[in-house]
Amino acid sequence: MTKMKPVHIVGLPPGSLTPTGSAAAALAEADLVVGGKRLLAACPDSLIPAHAHRLAIAGSLAPVIETIRKAARKGRRVVVLADGDPLFFGIGKRLGEELGRENLLVDPSLSTVQLAAARLALPWQDMDFVSLHGRDDYAPLYAALVRADLIAVFTDAVNTPAEVARALLERGADCFSMTVLENLGAPDEQIRPLALWETWGMEFSPLNLVVLERQYPPEIPLSLGIPDHFYLHQKNLITKLPVRAAGLAHLGVAPDSTVWDLGAGCGSVSIEASHLARRGRVFAVERNKTRAAMIRENIRRTGAWLVDVVLGDMPEALHGLPEPDRIFIGGGLGGESNQDNALLDEACRRLRPRGRIVVHCILLDSLHTAKDHFQAQGWHFGVTQLQASATDSLAGDLRFKAQNPVFVLWAEKP
Repeated sequence: MTKMKPVHIVGLPPGSLTPTGSAAAALAEADLVVGGKRLLAACPDSLIPAHAHRLAIAGSLAPVIETIRKAARKGRRVVVLADGDPLFFGIGKRLGEELGRENLLVDPSLSTVQLAAARLALPWQDMDFVSLHGRDDYAPLYAALVRADLIAVFTDAVNTPAEVARALLERGADCFSMTVLENLGAPDEQIRPLALWETWGMEFSPLNLVVLERQYPPEIPLSLGIPDHFYLHQKNLITKLPVRAAGLAHLGVAPDSTVWDLGAGCGSVSIEASHLARRGRVFAVERNKTRAAMIRENIRRTGAWLVDVVLGDMPEALHGLPEPDRIFIGGGLGGESNQDNALLDEACRRLRPRGRIVVHCILLDSLHTAKDHFQAQGWHFGVTQLQASATDSLAGDLRFKAQNPVFVLWAEKP
């Protein structure tokens, strides 16, 4: 195999984009210079040899990377320009994956986040980072809101600071303040602390970074085993704490799991599942408008911003949701009915291979319906019967009051 000449990735200072001494030295020996139009324009002709070819990155990266690969294999000197640190949400990661890290020479500059932290005098070792470049969902942002007190958000022309603010307000995450930093390092640098609602209709420079800072914690700390009375719920329409704990244990939610909670009630299972799926997604599907509103309020109280509430009848409401790794059905199946079979069919069909489904049943007919369904599918399954008793006041003392027995049925998709 032909040995590849190392590809030199050079980071230019954010804002000014003025090539440093090491960057100028690399450009002076280049045969091929690759970068975005703005970065190429920042490098005057006097720094680049006359024979060197300039290749602008526009559109798909695949053909650009192939050109870089071919040039490097022919022994040509390739310089790739980046903004700031090429390995921090930059082109360095992709080039390392495609060309091999051993074939890269990286010369970084200050990152935009470093400049932003310096301008705001913020220690940033515990900061979380989210890039919304080219994304059509805000799941990474919502996950960061749960786990971090300080978040840097990279925006784009669609996912603007105003859209970030709108997303937070829709989730009820008004406990975060926002600062928009525009054109960092340039003469027209601007730093604007803004209330979330103020951003509506505002114009921002395309070169901006959003910093979100938590101002106060959620009313209820997000954790496993939140007491039932902390949740806003209709009478008895809640998966009680002992059963909820057992169901989540059988579900085996991983940090990157996509979870469906079907018939979510007040959202207690969804909310506590989001504590486990901290890099994943959680969907609470509920057909009752009042209960869906309760889920949203419980999300606000606990800061479980990762949970998406889906209002609608099942299985129709499941169309368009991403394929799940874990499915919880806690609303109770009504026994042998076409609707129950249609829901189980859709859930089993959409569940990813090696995924797991947990069904909580109170009625024997519901248990048999679900068990027979999994048995017909040839899935490995099991059932745990759980009956818990909790203390209750009586005659100035305590007694144990029994809760309804629940069948916890779990099944794994081959």
